Amino acid sequence: MSEVVTENDVPTVAQLEHEGDVAADYLEELLDIADIDGDLNLDVRQGRAYVSVEAEGDALALLSAPETVQALQELTRLAVQSKTGSFSLLILDIAGSRDTRRRQLETLVDAAAAKLDEGSSQASLPSMSSYERKLVHDIAAERGLVSESYGEGADRHTVLRRR
Repeated sequence: MSEVVTENDVPTVAQLEHEGDVAADYLEELLDIADIDGDLNLDVRQGRAYVSVEAEGDALALLSAPETVQALQELTRLAVQSKTGSFSLLILDIAGSRDTRRRQLETLVDAAAAKLDEGSSQASLPSMSSYERKLVHDIAAERGLVSESYGEGADRHTVLRRR
């Protein structure tokens, strides 16, 4: 029996690698059902299991849309939790979708910074997932901005200000 990890515990590298293996098994079955070829890569980064799916050409084009990646990530997390009994914060990347989304968020933060440069005291960004908000906080810090999240659930969003 595997040790149960709660949301507040810090999982070990071995536990995260096991999460990645379970996630890969689930995703391989899903890709087989959809008759989509893809190569899975597993990694552990910043205390999270990280699973990426890559394929030649545009085989993953439909699956790499941000909303689809988010939904598949949640389904994969649930599959991992069901199999391991542990809460999972794994990150799923499909066809470089995470890098693409980071570039989009950088553009969004830069546009907000421009509003601040024009005299606005703060700039609110649209609601987004916790992972995207974390990226926004990181990007904002890189650009010398202060960022805070406000709201609950699906309405949670980030507000940026100058220091």
